[in-house]
Amino acid sequence: MTDFEDQDTEKGSPPPTATATPAKALFPETDLSRGIVGWDSQDDPANPQNFADSKKLTLLVLISSITFISPLASSMFSPAVGYMGEEFGVFNETLLSFSVTIYLLGYTFGPLFLAPLSEIYGRRIILSCANWFFVAWQIGCALAPNITALVIFRFFAGIGGVGSITLGAGVIADLFPIEKRGMATSIWALGPLIGPVVGPICGGFVGEEIGWRWVFWILLIAGATISIGIEILNRETYAPVLIRWKTAQLSKSLNRNDLRSVFDLSTGTTPPTVTQALKKGLKRPLLLLIRSPIVLLLSTYMSVIYGLLYLFFTTITSVFEETYGFSTGLSGLAYLGIGIGFMTGLLCIALTSDKIVLKLTARNAGVFEPEMRLPTMIFFSCLLPVSFFWYGWSAKYHVQWIVPIIGMAPFGIGMMGVYMPIQTYVIDCYPAYAASANAALTAERSLVGALLPLAGPKMFDSLGLGWGNSLLGFIALAFVPVPILFNKYGRRIRERYPVELEK
Repeated sequence: MTDFEDQDTEKGSPPPTATATPAKALFPETDLSRGIVGWDSQDDPANPQNFADSKKLTLLVLISSITFISPLASSMFSPAVGYMGEEFGVFNETLLSFSVTIYLLGYTFGPLFLAPLSEIYGRRIILSCANWFFVAWQIGCALAPNITALVIFRFFAGIGGVGSITLGAGVIADLFPIEKRGMATSIWALGPLIGPVVGPICGGFVGEEIGWRWVFWILLIAGATISIGIEILNRETYAPVLIRWKTAQLSKSLNRNDLRSVFDLSTGTTPPTVTQALKKGLKRPLLLLIRSPIVLLLSTYMSVIYGLLYLFFTTITSVFEETYGFSTGLSGLAYLGIGIGFMTGLLCIALTSDKIVLKLTARNAGVFEPEMRLPTMIFFSCLLPVSFFWYGWSAKYHVQWIVPIIGMAPFGIGMMGVYMPIQTYVIDCYPAYAASANAALTAERSLVGALLPLAGPKMFDSLGLGWGNSLLGFIALAFVPVPILFNKYGRRIRERYPVELEK
């Protein structure tokens, strides 16, 4: 085995059958005669890939739970922002919007160092630090004396809150083999996609009934409760860190200073110093964006869809308050349209992703390729433009309120069908550095999600609901051919521009 860090290395090609699965990983084993420390055997229970299914599910649920709270915080404040503006005497729409989207700017910077740090010190410690950092800044937001302080506190809360979103992909790569990652990713992705929808529903009622500051007190209580549970139940899952700990224990117990982790030896170099490891790790997300065209292209495509989502969000509350006479609390319920779309799309992907991979692997003589995750994107991308035309024109002409709400659903279904395959694809391409690959995706889409909605109010003021949403629909329509290009040329681009992350 030449690359010990990639635990998805194939072990021959099984004969093609209807149920062929990607070749089972060959895990590096201990060989004390050569001074190499790895797993005790292929079935070593200490290897996270060999954990019992119940334990894997527990760890997945733990990180999924905090991954729901963090995106919830991104949008829960949105319906209550007007109450904050009244208290602080701020009525500029752009500034009020920025106090909401600044949280996503924290999502842009956080992944660039949280992901590589987790690949140096382990998932558990970095996740814990990020969680408590997120929780602590909720106190600052709840007690903010002015909008400037609130913006700063929200930014830092976003840096901590992105920890679970960044590290979730890494934990999935640590725990699950290729043929089970589609379902695992679907469960974990509930948070990042459902949280921003549930947030306005809850935030509208909270802001209206007990005040905007209680949005942050509630986030504090929920975040702290889940973080305590994570502290008690969470376990380290990153194989290189586990083997590094094992190497240190064996070196001490056997009184041998020649022992080396198999993951440190995989590149043929001596183990790096902490400074070297940090420098190398912090470059990985940027290297993937700069040197991997396929990661950059997929990240850009995801960012466009993410930006359209948040532009969508900029009108929902005002439309249902001003056009349909909903209260602040009830206007949050309008987000159920897109939320139901998300749930429908998630269910479709969860039930089909791994099955499609198995069938395509069988047709390919048992050889798995990451691009097998992408074909479903072609269908789902066609649903994205529908909502903008449906919602925009029905709202403009004051059609019965249920019509624009139903019109949001196709976008939710389509976005899930695009988001999930891309997320799983980068995990399959870079399993040893899944957190860094996911950080590259998260950073770019969060930057777009933070800044693009600031243009929303002026755009809709100029074009109106009908043509403003139609413009977004035409943009989504222009990107429909993109998944076809990914399916046709994705493998060629990935293989032509490999990224060496150990240099």
